[in-house]
Amino acid sequence: RLVESGGGLVQAGDSLRLSCAASGRTFSTATLGWFRQAPGKERNFVAAITMSEGRTSYADSVKGRSTISRDNAKITTYLEIRSLNAEDTAVYYCAAVLLAWGPVRTKESEYTYWGQGTQVTVSS
Repeated sequence: RLVESGGGLVQAGDSLRLSCAASGRTFSTATLGWFRQAPGKERNFVAAITMSEGRTSYADSVKGRSTISRDNAKITTYLEIRSLNAEDTAVYYCAAVLLAWGPVRTKESEYTYWGQGTQVTVSS
């Protein structure tokens, strides 16, 4: 089970940190990722991290202004996005796949488990 938190209404230029808590020891060696879906658009990859090694991958849209991290003891991943703008408004989903070898997974179809999502709204 994946539970996201940290969404809400923020001002353009602010920063936001989302959390995704995974329950179940199998997630301790998984890859946890973040995806987002803006109104009327497809769900897109944002960032991902392998829980065991901490290898990361970022979408170009957030690269340089976001950081994904993890707390292995809590089996939790965090996504911080800085310099938020209106284009960051979306429902943010946490996802997990019980694979961590090879390139960091970035495709939605590669992920097995999904959270319910948390809304992030950036006000200009």
